[in-house]
Amino acid sequence: MESKLFSGKKVVVTGGSKGIGYAIAQRFASEGARVHLLASNTERLENAVKAINAETGQKAGFCAQDLRTIEGCEAAYISTLKDMGGADILINSAGATKGGRFLEQPDSEMLDGFDLKFHGAVRLCRLFWPALTMAKGTVINIAGGFARTPDPDYMVGGAVNAALSNFTKALAGQGLRDDVNVNWIHPGLTVTDRMDEILDRRAEMEGRTREEVESEAISNEGLRQLGTPEGVAALVVFLCGPDARHIHGAGITIDGGGSKGYS
Repeated sequence: MESKLFSGKKVVVTGGSKGIGYAIAQRFASEGARVHLLASNTERLENAVKAINAETGQKAGFCAQDLRTIEGCEAAYISTLKDMGGADILINSAGATKGGRFLEQPDSEMLDGFDLKFHGAVRLCRLFWPALTMAKGTVINIAGGFARTPDPDYMVGGAVNAALSNFTKALAGQGLRDDVNVNWIHPGLTVTDRMDEILDRRAEMEGRTREEVESEAISNEGLRQLGTPEGVAALVVFLCGPDARHIHGAGITIDGGGSKGYS
């Protein structure tokens, strides 16, 4: 049997039932890894696991929990250990931050954005850290371009992504002590259900069509094309491989040149 790059590796992916998270899980499984998907929707997780099993021939597991809560994170962690016995790689891709005008947006949306994407990632990093240390493993956190490019109509996402980036940079310092590789990624405009939600909400706020908002976003960023979940997944898999071990504590943008700054 042909040996694959991640044969025998155990990979945990949050937000793994759809979008970027699913693409990451599918890509790892195609490279021989055993994957365990974490998200909140049981039906979507079941469908995702069935698809991965059928497409790759690799066994995939899942746990449906609300990662906004510490109880949900702990239950997901216990489920993963029961299913796989450990973890070599942790990918935090869950997040559902909402856009909106600052003066109109309820406080609950800011809190909810931090609960899932930030606090969920922090808690899972802490819970899985002993296993990752034992495996000399890897953490990749999926943040987002708004961390570097604040937008008055997307303050929740910008603030959460910036906080997650700062945390991940600090976690990389802990990774140097414990031999765990840590990086984070800033996807730009990527074709996912999440992007659809953001564009639909902006169109509603501005009284325009979805097509007008999408066309303007692409034009303003000077893009040749929109990103794909599969493109992000390819970068994640590379960063978790042996050739990328010296890339550590780095925030890497994958946005087709949409970000105009250099830092």
